[in-house]
Order: sequence, then structure tokens, then C-alpha cells
Amino acid sequence: MRASHSITVQEAEAKLAKRCMRGECSTGELDDKMRIWGLSADDRQAVIDRLVELKFVDDERFCRAFVNDKVKYNRWGRRKIEQALWQKHVPSEVSSPILDAVPDADYIEALSSLLNAKWHTIKANTDYERSMKFIKYALGRGFDMDIIHQCINEMTNEAVLEDES
Repeated sequence: MRASHSITVQEAEAKLAKRCMRGECSTGELDDKMRIWGLSADDRQAVIDRLVELKFVDDERFCRAFVNDKVKYNRWGRRKIEQALWQKHVPSEVSSPILDAVPDADYIEALSSLLNAKWHTIKANTDYERSMKFIKYALGRGFDMDIIHQCINEMTNEAVLEDES
């Protein structure tokens, strides 16, 4: 894919530095942008190396911020975050330790709040049917089955306790 106009290495570096000042980026995103602009592989690598040297871009820093935002604010599960990082070309040797450092309690908290909000909107004839709908919803949000089961069991136990009151 070639750009309609050519861009110099200096212009690319300036544009990408400005982009990095607005928010965190991964080196893969920057490489994709330069590929669209029509820069050669050597020029793209030189620009990325310069931006890394100047600390405009850092995949580990990007990954930490991305994971934190997606768990806390978007309430995504690990699988969905892994997929998004893969799409942004973040190497697994960078992302895996960061994802491993996120405690299960953070995922459980995120999923519990999602399921509690959804509890009254799910129409189901049986508890089994309701659980299956919750599982399908939670899998779509990228959560692991063990966390899903744990949250559903907690919700079911709470519902039973409320019914007994």
C-alpha cells in the first residue's frame, strides 16, 4: 500500500512523536502507520528506534496502561485483552508477564459488576438457561470459564439468600 504523497523520515518521526504525546502507542501501531505512508522497512525501524530512544514509545509502558484501562474501565477479560494486544502487535513476551500480574480478583470484580447489572435484564425460564446466557455473555467479554463459574455461583448463592429472606 503506497501513500498518495511521499513522506520523509524526519516528517514521519515528527508526526509520530506528536501522536505519542497525545497518548500511549505500541511500536506495532507506529509501524503500521508508517507502512501506510510508504516508508521502507529500514526507515520504519530507524524511526521506531529513535522514538524508543527518546522514550516517546515503550511497548511495556503501553501494555501496562492498556491492560489497566481495559480491566478497570472497559471490564474486559484476559482473553479479549490478549487479542487486542495481538492486533496492536505487542509481543507476547511483553504482554504475558503484565497480564499474569493482574490478580484474578480484578477480573472477578469486573465480571461481577457486569453480571449484576445484567441480572434483571436476562429473560430465562430456568436457572440453567440464565446461567448459559451469562456464560455466553461473559465469554464474549473475554473472561475465562473458571472466573465465569465463580461469579455465577456467587450470584446464584446471593439470589438464594435473598429468596430465603
